[in-house]
Amino acid sequence: MKPRQVPVLFLFFLFIVAIAGAQKTSAPPPHISKQTRIDLVRAFNAELVYIRSPFPMGKKGLTLKDGKLSPGAEELQQMIAMWGPAAKPGDQARISDIQIKDALIHFEINGGPVKKQKWYQRIQVGGAGGATPIAPSDSNANPRGSYVDLVFDHYVPDLTPQQLKDLLRPVFDFDAKSAVEAYLETVPAPVKDAIKNHHVLVGMNREMVIYAKGRAPKKVREKDGETEYEDWIYGEPPHDVDFVRLVADEVVRVETMKVNGEKVIRTEKEVNVEAHPSVAKGPEERPANAPSLRRPGEETPNPAPADGRKPSRPNTDPPNIDPNGTQIPH
Repeated sequence: MKPRQVPVLFLFFLFIVAIAGAQKTSAPPPHISKQTRIDLVRAFNAELVYIRSPFPMGKKGLTLKDGKLSPGAEELQQMIAMWGPAAKPGDQARISDIQIKDALIHFEINGGPVKKQKWYQRIQVGGAGGATPIAPSDSNANPRGSYVDLVFDHYVPDLTPQQLKDLLRPVFDFDAKSAVEAYLETVPAPVKDAIKNHHVLVGMNREMVIYAKGRAPKKVREKDGETEYEDWIYGEPPHDVDFVRLVADEVVRVETMKVNGEKVIRTEKEVNVEAHPSVAKGPEERPANAPSLRRPGEETPNPAPADGRKPSRPNTDPPNIDPNGTQIPH
């Protein structure tokens, strides 16, 4: 062997050793053991947590994989507008059930989504007083809860309770001492500082204002042209008085009357908060090639009311919602 070949062979040997070491260190984690399953169920079942992401009511919940939540923000807000919220950021909730499956861990909060009735709960016996079910209805059949599925690539690995808490951090806060602390973790840094200082910024939404200043003792609803707004009034003389103006769900103006008579008005946007749709999408349009029982060339009938009057145009305006969430008729 030539002397110049010795360093080359030595480097090649080191390369082989490095590859073998990398393969050894990148070995996949073991599958979850039976004892770990028992420990996790005991640790998390009936645990109280603070919510970090909104949960919708209904049959569909959230999916969490690789730290990312689905459905997206827009679709999630449409579901909440349609079915209502099961939990909002800062709310306290209870993990009511945990199920470990092949490649996911299923967590239910506050009773979980809508449940199906048992077959025997649908049987009724008729009598003189009307039909009577043979089994009492389950009060938890339609709870106001939801769920999140923590999804893994191929299987559920062996995890410690703390590792599982870290994976669930986008949706659950196990360490928060109060609802305010949990909510502050979900907002941008400028909003967090403003809430801590009980200060309102132009661009905040209603929920942020409530966390910063509390619920307004006085509210005035007015109209400027075609724009409806609300003034939330905080404080009374001889102290500073804040007038917080909201249009829809956004603060557009903050006016402060100081004790010395000075007036401070802020209208320029100070924080950008992601806008969410307030109402769900309408029904999808009928496809052009959808099946039909009409003959070729036959036009779609336009049924008239029974009284013979011309049918009126359907009302497509979005619903009016008051600050308490109640729909106001048009």
